[in-house]
Amino acid sequence: MNSKIKVLSVFGTRPEAIKMAPLVKHLASRPEFESLCCLTGQHREMLDSVMEIFQLKADYDLNIMQVRQTLSSITSRTILGMEEVIESAQPDLILVHGDTSTTFAGALAAFYHKVPVGHVEAGLRTWDKYSPFPEEMNRTLVGDIAALHFCPTINNLRNLEREAVAGSKFITGNTVIDAMQTTVRPDFVFSVPELNALDFQSRRVIAVTCHRRENYGEPMRNIMEALRELALSHPEVELVYPVHLSPVVRECVFGILKDLPRVHLIDPIDVENMHNLMARCDFVMTDSGGLQEEAPALGKPVLVLRRETERPEAVQAGTVKLAGVEKQRILELAEELLNDKAAYNAMAHAVNPYGDGHACARIAQGILWHFGRLAEKPADFGAAR
Repeated sequence: MNSKIKVLSVFGTRPEAIKMAPLVKHLASRPEFESLCCLTGQHREMLDSVMEIFQLKADYDLNIMQVRQTLSSITSRTILGMEEVIESAQPDLILVHGDTSTTFAGALAAFYHKVPVGHVEAGLRTWDKYSPFPEEMNRTLVGDIAALHFCPTINNLRNLEREAVAGSKFITGNTVIDAMQTTVRPDFVFSVPELNALDFQSRRVIAVTCHRRENYGEPMRNIMEALRELALSHPEVELVYPVHLSPVVRECVFGILKDLPRVHLIDPIDVENMHNLMARCDFVMTDSGGLQEEAPALGKPVLVLRRETERPEAVQAGTVKLAGVEKQRILELAEELLNDKAAYNAMAHAVNPYGDGHACARIAQGILWHFGRLAEKPADFGAAR
C-alpha cells in the first residue's frame, strides 16, 4: 500500500506539452508518485522548446515525426512505439491529454495492455465529429477508454454524463492556468527582436493565430481579408501573427497580408513568447483552442475565428466571442473592441472559467483517491456539480 503509484504521462505536440508539463512536474514533486514522461514526437522542434522551458526531460521518446506524416502514420507508429514503453515502464496509470492523434493512440495502446487511462482535459465536445477534425473523434474515443476523466469545467463533465461515459469524473480546472504561473513574467524579454521593438503602451496590439484544417480555403481567405481591412483602416493597430508552418496556411496568409504596414508576420514562437505576447497585447483573435483558455486568465478578450467552439463556458462567461469565419462579422467584433471601451472592459474583466492554478494538485488527489490512498473523493473546482 505504501509503494509509489507509477504514472506515465504521454504527449507529443506543443499544446499537450504546455498543459502536461506542470502536471508531470507536480507529480514528481510528491512522494506518493513515480512520475514518468513519454514523448511521441508528433511535433518535434516546438515540442522540444516546451520541454526546455519547463526544464523537463523525457524518460522515453518515440520520435515518430516524419516528413508529410499522415494521421494514420502518427497513430500506427505511436501504438507500436508504446508497446515497448509500456512493457518497460510497467505503469500503474497512463495519462493522456486532450484530443490529438497521440492522445488517441496512447490511450488505445494502454487499453491493449490493460493499463488504466487518465484523460486530462476530458469532456470537450462540439458534437460534430468532423469539426474540429480529427480532434472531436479523438477525444470522444479516449472518453470511452479512460477510467479517470479530469474535466476542466462543469460543462465538460455534463458532456460526459450526457454520453453516459463510464469511469470516475472530476472537475479540476485547466492545467494551462498552472503553466502560466511559470511562463508569464513582467521582465520577460522576447526572443524575437520584432516583438521587443513593439510599443505595447501606446499602440493597439492584436495577437493573431489561425491554422485549423477546417478553416482551410475560403474561411481562411475571409479571415485574412478581414485582418487586411482592419490593418489598413486603423493606423493605431499593430497585428502580430506567428504564422503556422503549414504550407497551406502560409500561402494564404502571405498572399493576402505580406508587406502590409503594421502587420508583423513572424515564424511560430514558443510558449513563453506567446504567453507574454498575450499578456501585453490588447486582445486576441484566434482559431486555437488553448488560447481561448489562456488569454482570459490574462484579462484579454478573445475573438474566436471559428463557426463553433468546444469551450462554450468562455462564451457564457463573457471572456470570448464567437466571430465565425465571415469577413464582416469578424470586422464588426474587432471594431467593437477597438472603439467601445465598455464592451472591451466587459470581456477583459469577466471571470475566467478555466481555473485557479491548482488543477495539477486536484488531478493528483483524484489519482490518489482512485488508487485507494484517499478516503474521500476530492472536491471539484468551482465547489459543486
